[in-house]
Amino acid sequence: MPRVRVRPGFGLRGPRREKHVLTVDDLAALAFPVGDDGVVIGLDQQQQPAVIGLFRPTQYEVVLVGGMWTAQLIALRAAATGARIAVETGRPQAWAPMAQAAGGGQPCVTIHQVGRLGAQGASVASPVLVVRDLGARPSRSRLSAAPWQTTLTVLPYLGPNASRVLNAADLVGLQRVSPQESELVGRLLSLSPGDVNTLPTMPDHITLWATRMRRQYVMTNPGEAETQVLGGPRRMD
Repeated sequence: MPRVRVRPGFGLRGPRREKHVLTVDDLAALAFPVGDDGVVIGLDQQQQPAVIGLFRPTQYEVVLVGGMWTAQLIALRAAATGARIAVETGRPQAWAPMAQAAGGGQPCVTIHQVGRLGAQGASVASPVLVVRDLGARPSRSRLSAAPWQTTLTVLPYLGPNASRVLNAADLVGLQRVSPQESELVGRLLSLSPGDVNTLPTMPDHITLWATRMRRQYVMTNPGEAETQVLGGPRRMD
């Protein structure tokens, strides 16, 4: 019997294949239009896909000052990427249709009573989006921070503890707000005067996403299947 030669650290020698080689000119064909992985939330001002990289190896906090419709659309699209969704809410009946429709019948969306959300066991292979739909005065979360676990806090409007919630966020989404709220959030997030003037006039399907360094307006239009589940864009529910 012939001796099998083992390469230290590599195991058995595999089958011989021709190497695949690309020229420098061919590399451009490998570019992707989005530029990053994540959840597509709409189109930017250049009509290019706008993507949120929701899941990271560290804790990530997102706040949406807006409607439940936009939060549910983000959750639905996150579920379509293979993420698990855990919703903590005082209005479970409003989330039930989306939970039933997500995942093609698989139980990827769970709904929890306020204060009853336990550890989710997030991992790189099973990231988790925790949605906190608790009104304008959300309590502090009892859920411990974890890698690959992102929290999306939904504020229908700016309540008394808005400063605490917004200052703790890594990413803030702003839909149409009153002029007074726009002035407040403009100071908290250092928005330009143009952004402050625009916020009270934005249509239902537009969101201004802001970090400490960047601002981006995003137009979110649902697909046909999403419209059947969620209906059309709306700021308030």
